[in-house]
Amino acid sequence: MQHNKIVIAAALLLAALAGCKKDFLEEKRDLGGVNEEVFQDSTLAQAYVDYVYGLFLPGSKSESMTWNLATNNSQFTQTTEELAGQTNWNREWAAISYLNGHALGYFGEALPTSIRNNTWTRLKQINLFFDNIDNYGLPLYTRRKLKGQLFFWRAWQYFDLVRLYGGVPLVLHAQDPVLSGGESLEIPRSTSSACIEQIVSDLDSAMAMLPGRWPSGGDWGRITAGAAAALKGRVLLTWASPLFNRADDRARWKRAYDANAAAKALLEANGFGLYKTGDLANATAWENMFTTEVDNPEAVIVFGFNNVISDQVQKWNGWENDARPKEIFGGGSLSPTKQMLDAFPMKDGKMPGASNYTYDPLKFYKNRDPRFYKTFAYNGALWPYRENPQYRLWTYRWFNKDADATPGNTTEQRGANSSGIYVRKATAANASIANGDFETSGTDYMEMRFAEVLLNLAESAVGNDNIGEGLEYVKAIRERAGVENADGAYGLSGIAGRDEAFAAVLNERKIELAYEGKRFWDLRRWMLFNNDYGTCSRLGVQPLNGMRRTGIYIYVKTTEGTKYSGGKDKDPLYKVQYTNPDGTIIAPREPETFPPGINNQDEYVDFLYDNYFVIMEKDDLDPTNNDWKFTWYNAYYFFGLNQTALNNAPYLEQTQGWDGLTGAGSFDPLK
Repeated sequence: MQHNKIVIAAALLLAALAGCKKDFLEEKRDLGGVNEEVFQDSTLAQAYVDYVYGLFLPGSKSESMTWNLATNNSQFTQTTEELAGQTNWNREWAAISYLNGHALGYFGEALPTSIRNNTWTRLKQINLFFDNIDNYGLPLYTRRKLKGQLFFWRAWQYFDLVRLYGGVPLVLHAQDPVLSGGESLEIPRSTSSACIEQIVSDLDSAMAMLPGRWPSGGDWGRITAGAAAALKGRVLLTWASPLFNRADDRARWKRAYDANAAAKALLEANGFGLYKTGDLANATAWENMFTTEVDNPEAVIVFGFNNVISDQVQKWNGWENDARPKEIFGGGSLSPTKQMLDAFPMKDGKMPGASNYTYDPLKFYKNRDPRFYKTFAYNGALWPYRENPQYRLWTYRWFNKDADATPGNTTEQRGANSSGIYVRKATAANASIANGDFETSGTDYMEMRFAEVLLNLAESAVGNDNIGEGLEYVKAIRERAGVENADGAYGLSGIAGRDEAFAAVLNERKIELAYEGKRFWDLRRWMLFNNDYGTCSRLGVQPLNGMRRTGIYIYVKTTEGTKYSGGKDKDPLYKVQYTNPDGTIIAPREPETFPPGINNQDEYVDFLYDNYFVIMEKDDLDPTNNDWKFTWYNAYYFFGLNQTALNNAPYLEQTQGWDGLTGAGSFDPLK
């Protein structure tokens, strides 16, 4: 694995700078002071910028794909149909209140006694840099490339706040706690529209100051002008979406379209594009892009990890370990739902409900979109790793007793995951058990891929009434994935009207960007958690509210068709000592010779499903107490300020729909 040089260089410099005349980050303890040396030396200034990168990136061992800065975990993904489990935003509450855990604490926290990485300390570090970098004689070129990167990160931070809360206080200079002349630290919440304009302004500044591509591999992962343009497109798409744009103002869609078209053009001019292996567009290329690091054309915004062992510089990607089964010493903690499994199209791109749609629920894995096989690992699927390139995942079960309602015995003696399906996406075929059971993965994570840029442009085009153009971008995504073009439109023929086209784009995002931390934001900006605003009806989407997310059991039946029962060490398909009552294996799962008419192991897996496997829905992923169901409250479309934030800043208006210190919230996030 390549070592991410931004992360490592910053860590080493920070350690080395402890011997400087003044501490590198002295201003963190002296709230009114600045370490001038940082802004006089280009190396120190670069290390400062690299340090800011680190404030925004996942920590070591994070589940990179589903990690979120606002929660520091995967809870937002669990608040979708991708992963099950109870969170603060899918459970029932007696009341919506700033005192409850559903009042997201990301906005602010009590001033700590130690250095903490939070929303406003990040903004302070960025603003301190802007306030001082032009005052100490560094060359203009150096200052511009450093400032451009921090303009991006300030925009990133404010966008993260605005999409969660609506408008927030705009603080564009580092505040001095020792004030004179009547200046006030009490900055009110700006309107959402004012915040969006400031975010766009910062991104325009970043685009003007940054290169379209950094010249050396050592700068892999640095923000480019194209990355800033792509984030601008994401911001304006969010601003045009129903969450903010209740009146469906076409001018907002046009602005989003222009921004995303400009991002696409700028990125393509600098060598970015859909990842392909030569002229080959297939699932293998699609899978390989997640583990291709330096010079990956798909990686518009990329978060770096490394496989360094030293505690001082290690930044391992925890995704590989969490995805891999416990049976091969992985963490086995990711359990995708049956709802996501069923959401993927067939190999011809057809979705449920389409004409000529063919799907066999007894062999759910057959003839699916090629991305299905690279997103999920299922019973019988090949899922290689370095020590075993022919490893197959076996997750079938059997009953302990004939009277049992559920099959309690499993092939996975070290512990099965919750859903009977595994997430395979972004795992590496050469990942190794050695040195920590897949723990030391250095695979980088693409926070924004070129595919998302195309999908942002597709949705903006549809919003701008360019329906045909929007669908062409979806077709390009499907073509690259290897979807069959049986109908001349990669399964998209027959789409008529703006809402049908919107639904097609949102569906494609659900498939292409599955388990990449995007689904929560798509559901939220389109207000699809429930149908209270009519958006589910418009797009033909089933709301999550009231749903129970499920998995699958795959259990073994006998040759007579009855369910197989036996002790936990009586695996009916594996090893001679695990026997049927009559002393024989029912059918070996990986035979030395195949039955007549079967030529390989993949065909033999089909044979097992036809003759010996039964699929049963598994309904214990979500809590089983008190008839638990996914419960969404409309107040979550714009979060309120929690108790700590209001106690620290009682002058701030609370968000409408939330109670505050002095009564009902009055801040309107739609302005």
